[in-house]
Order: sequence, then C-alpha cells, then structure tokens
Amino acid sequence: MAAPVVPVPLQEAEPHRLGSPGLRRINLALFAAGLTTFMSLYCTQALLPELSGGFGVSPAEASLLVSLATGAVAVAIIPVSSLSERYGRTRVMLVSSVASALVGLLIPLCTTFALLAAARTVQGLALAGVPAVAMAYLAEEVHPESLGGAMGRYVAGTGIGGVLGRLVPGLVTDVAGWRWALAATGVVALGFTVLFWALLPPSRRFRPGRVEYRTLLAHLRDPGLRRLYLIALVAMAGFVTVYNFLTYRLLDAPFHLPQAVVGLIAVTNIAGSAASARAGVLADRSGRRRVLVGALLLAASGLALTLPDALPLVAVGLLVFTVGFFATHAVASGWVGLRASSARAQASALYLFAYYLGSSIGGTAGGVAYERGQWTGTGLYVLLLLAVGLVAAAGMAGTSPVLNGRLVGKVRRK
Repeated sequence: MAAPVVPVPLQEAEPHRLGSPGLRRINLALFAAGLTTFMSLYCTQALLPELSGGFGVSPAEASLLVSLATGAVAVAIIPVSSLSERYGRTRVMLVSSVASALVGLLIPLCTTFALLAAARTVQGLALAGVPAVAMAYLAEEVHPESLGGAMGRYVAGTGIGGVLGRLVPGLVTDVAGWRWALAATGVVALGFTVLFWALLPPSRRFRPGRVEYRTLLAHLRDPGLRRLYLIALVAMAGFVTVYNFLTYRLLDAPFHLPQAVVGLIAVTNIAGSAASARAGVLADRSGRRRVLVGALLLAASGLALTLPDALPLVAVGLLVFTVGFFATHAVASGWVGLRASSARAQASALYLFAYYLGSSIGGTAGGVAYERGQWTGTGLYVLLLLAVGLVAAAGMAGTSPVLNGRLVGKVRRK
C-alpha cells in the first residue's frame, strides 16, 4: 500500500530559485503583466500633441490624460494591496489585468475630452492591482539571491510595455487617426493579459492575513523605506515629464520631426528594460546603494545632454537618461521588498503610491515648466528632482551582496 501524500504547508514551500521552471514561468508571466499594464497606462502619452489639437487643449491640460490615470493608480494601490493580503496575490492581479484591458477597448469610443479623461481615470483604478501586488508576490515566491534579477525582469516588462504603449499608437495615428491608434493598443494589451493569465503560477508561500492599516505607519517610520519612497516619487516625476513634453519639442522648431518618427523615442525604453534587469543582478552582487547612486547620476548626465538643440545629443541623452531611470526603479523597488520584514504588499504599495503620485503630480507640474521655460526650464526642473533623489539615495544604509540566500554583512536600519 502506497504511503499517503502529505501536502507541504504553504509557509514551508521552497522559494523559486534561478534556473527553476517555476521562476521561469514567474518571469514570463510578470513580464507579460508589465507589458499590458504600461501599454495601457501610457497609451495616450505619444498622442498628447494630437489630442491637444483635436480637443483644443493646452499641453498641460492634455497631459492630464496621463496624470489622471497614474493618479488613479496611486489612489487605489494601497486599498488594492490590502485586499491582496486577504484574498491572495494572484487573484487580485488577474482580476485587475482583465478589467483594465476591457476598459481599454472602450476608450477609443470617447467623444469629448472630459469623457476621455474620465475613462482614463477608470482605467487607472482598474490597473492598480498588478503593480500593487507584483512586487510583494515576487518577494514572497522568489529566493532572496534571485529576487533582484526577477524584479529587474518585471521592470523590464514595464519598460517594453511603455515602448509599445507609445510606439503602437504613434505609428497607427499617422495612418488612421488617434482613435484607431488607441483601439490597436487595447487589442494588443488584451493579448498580453491572456498570456499573463495563462502563465502565472499560483502563490505557494502566501498566507492570508488581516488587513492592518497601522502597518503602513510602521513602514513610514522606517527611515530607509521613507528614502526609497521619496526616490520613487522624484524619479518617476522626472521620467514622465521628459516623455510627456519631449514629444512637443521634437515636433516643433528647430527639429520639425513627423509624429511617426517622434513616436520612436519610446524605443529607448528597450535599453532601459535591459538595464533594469542588469541593475537588479548587479545590486544583488555589488550592493544596492552603490548601484542606486550610480543610476541616478547616470540619469542626470543623460538629461543634461538633451538641453542643447542638437538632435544627436538629444537622442543619446534620452537613451542615457532612460537607462539611469530604469536602473534606479529596479534597484529601489527590489530593496523595498527586502527591507520590509512583514506586510510586504503594503510596503510595496506605499512605494508605488509615491511612484505614481510622482507621475501624476510631477508630470503635470512638468507641463507648467514646459509652458513657461520650454525645454530648458523642463530640463532644470527634472535635474532638481534627480538631485533630491540622489541625496536620499546617498543617505541609505548600504547593503552587502546577497550570497546563498543571506545578506553578507550587517544592514543598518537607520
């Protein structure tokens, strides 16, 4: 008679390690999740000049189509992460991805700017579940020595999603107009959502718990987490500002580039995606503070190169800036999951609240900087944001590389 099979308790399940089939599925699934989330979130960004003209609104007003969506994500992300503590990580991510994809298919039908803005807000609320939970899911399911790389690959997916979210509508709009451009984006995003649904492994180490909002205060009392949240806010504010308003600059004098060509600036996000995966691995090996400070300095140097009216310098500068931003985000987001000893979903949600709040408020403030100071004023605004992030990163307690699942050396809490 065969011995009965004794199930392994959830809390004792081994985390996925580098090279395991489970980690490969997680990487592919969350890569697809990053693609569909960021495609949907930034699908209007490449079309801002077109929408400005079509609806008769200013650049700052048009940028609300990005800011309202990211602001809605910021508002919803903490409540949604709390739901995942009770109902499970995978369930919340899958429901969120499907809901956002369905809303995306309705957006091309909007007939007024107000209606389009409202639809983008609803889409942002629906999108919140994936970014709210993905980092906590990875922190629970992936072994610490493989976490940086896994987080980097997820961020890489968000980067390429950002590329497709700008590239697809940017190319289609010249041929068929902005409505068909958004429709095409919605269909592609739906396809990646189906792929995410098919690939995502169930949680093995998640244990349902009570939703304790006081844990948010506990995370905020940690000075290291506060610094990471500040870095998320200022870095994302700068990134969205650059991609919102560089489009206007390249369409106008002295460049006068066509819309289809301007839409190709999103291709630089591919390099950023590769850099995010590499930065996560490098942080595991060399220490997070060192890589984080270097990434912010790289972003600032790239931004400075975009200031002269020389197209080659603008192209190189945008590439360097994008690489620096994605490396910053990959390291900072992965560090949150390691630093939080409990309620990781809420710790990650606070990070993402700051991240998307920076996108919403900082991106719109960047529109004011562009209208008043053109690209020079915009660049100085972004450099100031990066300087704030650099000060915060320099004050972080350094971590040693992760070897054999343990941090080598002591990690100071202050």
